[in-house]
Amino acid sequence: MVKSPNILAVGGAHIDRRGQVSGPYVPAASNPGTMREDVGGGVFNALRSVVRRGVSASLLSLRGGDAAAEAVSAAIASAGIADLSAVFLDRTTPSYTALIDRDGELIVGFADMALYDLAFPKQIRRAKVRGAIASADAILCDANLPSAALERLVAQAAGKPVFAIAISPAKVVRLMPVLGSLAVLFMNRREAGALAGLGDDANGHDLAGGLRRAGLTSGVVTAGGEPVLGFDGEGLFSIAPPAPRRIADVTGAGDALTGATVAALLNGLPLRAALREGIAASILAIESTEAVPAFSAANFAQMLALVPGALEVA
Repeated sequence: MVKSPNILAVGGAHIDRRGQVSGPYVPAASNPGTMREDVGGGVFNALRSVVRRGVSASLLSLRGGDAAAEAVSAAIASAGIADLSAVFLDRTTPSYTALIDRDGELIVGFADMALYDLAFPKQIRRAKVRGAIASADAILCDANLPSAALERLVAQAAGKPVFAIAISPAKVVRLMPVLGSLAVLFMNRREAGALAGLGDDANGHDLAGGLRRAGLTSGVVTAGGEPVLGFDGEGLFSIAPPAPRRIADVTGAGDALTGATVAALLNGLPLRAALREGIAASILAIESTEAVPAFSAANFAQMLALVPGALEVA
């Protein structure tokens, strides 16, 4: 029996609140809509997709001593993920609140995550965490960690593949000191532009060139419904995502893409083939009201069949 790969994730696992406007969005006014609360976070959402694609996982995150922490703990356990997280009884559990329009597009997001900045650097030094890093086949992290924690994490990984999630244009720059050590960085166009020092309208070649000059050797750049760009040592390529049958909520689509791609890479697929699986998972996420969609092997295979092969960008 072949042993499944084992990944350690370090980063955000917190309360996600999503408010959706039911009519046209009117700035600076009261907008009718609905609010739902769930457990999310870049690394945690991606990790749940990793697990659903057959990879064993453990998670180091941080939470407070409140009722929200209990919800986060229960969600991690329910996902079948080993929980290595630290609890600070005198602190509030981090949270992210997103306001989305009636078409599912993000209007604004608000992150209350001071605990991550405060405590992650010390947590990487814990003996339990060092042991988990040593026993893992790969590491998945996000830019909710401050640069000092990211540098310690990469140093302790000692050459193992480290995959990273950009999180936001403001936070992606935290990854600058470790770019050259990353196996793949997952980001959207705005995050890539912030890292490369280019505008949102930069073409694929310029964007990849800027990221390479910043030190990154392999990356994936999403742009909503536009083709997903990827680059590695073999060059620059793109994959056009199929149109979703319906748009329920775009929240979590990038995390689903990251998780399924990472799982495929750990199972031996090259980046071009692995990213097709990531795109299939992202479309299923867009069609679902859940940030991490539930899907059967058959449903996944049906969606994957709709994802075209990679096209090399000349």
